[in-house]
Amino acid sequence: MSHARLYDAIGATYAVTRRTESRIAVQVWAALGDARTVLNVGAGAGSYEPSDREVTAVEPSAVMRAQRPAGAAPCVAAFAESLPFADQSFDAAMAFATIDHWQDPIAGLREMRRVARRVVVFTKDFSALGLFWLDRDYLPERAGLLLGRPSLAELARSIGARVEPVLIPWDCADGFYEAYWRRPEAYLDADIRRGMSVWARVGPVAEQRAVRGLRADLASGRWSESNRDLVDLDAAELGVRLLIA
Repeated sequence: MSHARLYDAIGATYAVTRRTESRIAVQVWAALGDARTVLNVGAGAGSYEPSDREVTAVEPSAVMRAQRPAGAAPCVAAFAESLPFADQSFDAAMAFATIDHWQDPIAGLREMRRVARRVVVFTKDFSALGLFWLDRDYLPERAGLLLGRPSLAELARSIGARVEPVLIPWDCADGFYEAYWRRPEAYLDADIRRGMSVWARVGPVAEQRAVRGLRADLASGRWSESNRDLVDLDAAELGVRLLIA
């Protein structure tokens, strides 16, 4: 399913569940350096768009574009793989939690590199799924979403990017998939899950099996026993990364 069709189907709650997490935003914005003009590719409802810079957004999904708040940056309906801008039009281009939905992520990254002097991408090292208990113990189907997709190393190499780890705070305000690693009960909430594209992509059978297993393990205390090392962590390394070029 393409980015636009996926988010037209599941994106109606994103403005509520997917808010800017200030501690992650600081890291993203620092990576933008002194860029004054910024292109946000796969911009969704506008999370992480810096308010002190001139931002132009690109978002193919009409459902997502409709959720952009009043006063948000102007938004163009287009795809990452074919950006309607001249070479070097922007100081920087950014993409947040979107490239694994692109039809051709390497083509999209090269387009970002073409239109901007700096590229900053928030993504996931999918070779590190074992770091997160939800993938490891309840949703092995997530690994199947990665078949035929380029590795993090291949993505980085395509634009000459360096890789920077992003730690996820325990009380992360942005409800992306890894956000509730120390608040497991949140994954039992269907409204919270609707803000995570992973569930739509693995399908309802896998989703409900994972939820049943997690609910049972929370009730029995098995989850707490298996993950007792997480209780005192303020932030976790779960394979989330920035690509910076």
